[in-house]
Amino acid sequence: VEMPNADALKKLAYELKNEVEKAFVVLAANVDGKPQIAVILDESLIESKGWNAGMIVRDLAKEIQGGGGGQPFFATAGGKNLQGLPQVVKKAKEMFL
Repeated sequence: VEMPNADALKKLAYELKNEVEKAFVVLAANVDGKPQIAVILDESLIESKGWNAGMIVRDLAKEIQGGGGGQPFFATAGGKNLQGLPQVVKKAKEMFL
C-alpha cells in the first residue's frame, strides 16, 4: 500500500487489529518513497503462540535492507530497498500460513 506517513501506517494497523479477532497484521508500505513495515498482533497470539512483533519485524526488515523493533504486540521497520516490499509480504505469508 502507499501511505502518506508512518503515523498513517500505524493508525491503519491499529484499526485492522480492532476489526479482526485474533489479528495478525503485517503491512508493507511505500511511505514517501521509502519502504516501511508494521506488524501488530492480538495479545492472545503472543500468549498462546509466543509470537513477538518486534522479532517478526526485524526478520522481515532484512528484505528491505532495514531494521526495526518495538513491543511484543506492535513493531515497525524502515529500510532502503523499496523493491523488497513484495518479498516482505511473501515471507510473512510463508512464516504464518
